[in-house]
Amino acid sequence: MQSHQLKRKNSLKKVKRVGRGGLRGKTSGRGHKGQRQHGSHGVRPELRDQIKKIPKLRGRGKNSLKSRHPEAIVFNCAFLDLHFSNGDIVSPSTLKEKGFIKGAIARKSPIKILGSGDLSKKLTIEGCLVSTTAQEKIQRAGGTIR
Repeated sequence: MQSHQLKRKNSLKKVKRVGRGGLRGKTSGRGHKGQRQHGSHGVRPELRDQIKKIPKLRGRGKNSLKSRHPEAIVFNCAFLDLHFSNGDIVSPSTLKEKGFIKGAIARKSPIKILGSGDLSKKLTIEGCLVSTTAQEKIQRAGGTIR
């Protein structure tokens, strides 16, 4: 067998392009009257119509599936143990001063402290969300949460 004698197992299937005249004739496979027969005009997506009907979601457009609430900036107990000394206050302003959070994100997003890692220093937490495991570790180390 030589290379010019090789054949495909399955022959290539040609895709017929609809709506371009030629072999199809008259309506070119698009049926008859109506908005679906034309090239650029189609049926509007249902989701858009549903969003318009709900007043509180009207006008959100392409960002309709994004949350309105910003995600929390997360810090772990191990991180706080590394970067803060004994008796320090941990708050959004102190985190911003040390350069751990920057820009508009610092103003908009809440800050949450999670409990992964060990905490051996006595820290005071102000203006931050705290998980239950982190709360236990902070109180065990002698710190307080305000």
